[in-house]
Amino acid sequence: MATIKDLAPQNVWKHFYSLTRIPRPSGHMEKITAFLLEFGKNLGLESFVDEAGNVIIRKPATPGMENRKGVILQAHMDMVPQKNNDKVHDFTTDPIETYVDGDWLKACGTTLGADNGMGVAAIMAVLEATDLRHGPLEALITKDEETGMYGAFGLKPGTLQGEILLNLDSEDEGELYIGCAGGIDLTATLAYKEEAAPEGFVARKLTLKGLRGGHSGLEINEGRANANKLMARVAHDLLVEFDCQLASFQGGNMRNAIPREAHAVLLFNPEDMEGLDEYIAEYEAQIAAEYAPIESGVTLRIEEAEVPAGVVPEEIQDNLINALMACQNGVTRMIPTIPDTVETSSNLAIVTIGGGEASVKILARSSCDTMKDFLADSLSACFGMAGMKVELSGAYSGWQPNVDSPILHAMTLSYEKQFGTKPAVKVIHAGLECGIIGASCTGLDMISFGPTLRSPHSPDERAYIPSVSKFYDFLIATLEQTPEK
Repeated sequence: MATIKDLAPQNVWKHFYSLTRIPRPSGHMEKITAFLLEFGKNLGLESFVDEAGNVIIRKPATPGMENRKGVILQAHMDMVPQKNNDKVHDFTTDPIETYVDGDWLKACGTTLGADNGMGVAAIMAVLEATDLRHGPLEALITKDEETGMYGAFGLKPGTLQGEILLNLDSEDEGELYIGCAGGIDLTATLAYKEEAAPEGFVARKLTLKGLRGGHSGLEINEGRANANKLMARVAHDLLVEFDCQLASFQGGNMRNAIPREAHAVLLFNPEDMEGLDEYIAEYEAQIAAEYAPIESGVTLRIEEAEVPAGVVPEEIQDNLINALMACQNGVTRMIPTIPDTVETSSNLAIVTIGGGEASVKILARSSCDTMKDFLADSLSACFGMAGMKVELSGAYSGWQPNVDSPILHAMTLSYEKQFGTKPAVKVIHAGLECGIIGASCTGLDMISFGPTLRSPHSPDERAYIPSVSKFYDFLIATLEQTPEK
């Protein structure tokens, strides 16, 4: 069977292989930071970690290219830690196991880390190469992009020296991105006093799983099911039909991943349970029918569980479930001037109820700041009516496109010359770091591009192998043709 080391271009894939060996889930950057810092220093290049934890490596221009504008090669070092329910894997200690499936590289039951490991690997290949022609280069490899873009937010003005930023964090080869959505995090919380479990009641655990999940920006327009919304719907109907009580609810674990699984524990009066198993089986079939063919593996199961010490008081339970039912999730609006591109959306990302505390986390996105603010206000009103405390954080503006960008013009001509077709120029509905970096480092000319990836932020993540060579060749050509100062 082919392995990563057999793939071309080997100078990129060998570095991606090394990244799969190093645990780098968001929030655990120690090992990957040390690795990248050592890599740069071993090449004899100026290498350091800034105050925010970003790794910066500088490579001088090759002879005769000193008059070219400085280029910043940018990617993020962390990856989203998602795995299948039956997969035993510790993202803080275990390497990512991969395999080649035709033209695709995949991981064994976990996220692959090609988002954004392919970008980092390409940067490492450029830094290591001795046969390239390029102007002054800086590598900016940011920390914790997936959990809040903390590295980009922490980048201090004056840290970077380059004038052009090439963000290597897009997922469709042949597309150049010149704008992206902004975002804001909403957290709604409520503390409540549990009530004792009713005497004689029995507990049942509901498990909803098998959903595709995926990237809450790039794949939000595909109509994929959100496990938290579905579980809220199921719980709502059970509370009505069987007069049960909610003890706990858990679903999702990443703000920017569409939740794939959710669990709830409910207490039932044994006298009111007739037909419960059949009801759940019918509900599973109903969900499968509603989401066919988008979702093909959804399962809804009910099983006996230990009776917990406490339950959510009825009024609070109803308020919480109603708020989850009512809150906006998915696409709100398309860009009026680009009808095939999402403008505004939200992801009901993480729900935790139990033990006297309730918490809901939502990531709202929009390329229009006023619509982003409106969506955040709407969500705040929804959960505020449920008596929850709502906090907004991590807001960042979208990256406004510049169709007159000099580097866009140069890269468009270069791509057409290399491959015989024009690249697509687009705005992406995801939170690229370009907007944040551009706000603190004003005047940068920015483009985002990358190889073809599918289903990032889920265990179905995969990289299209033939696209990597084109991506890297295009990157090299771009560096060779960087405009003069």
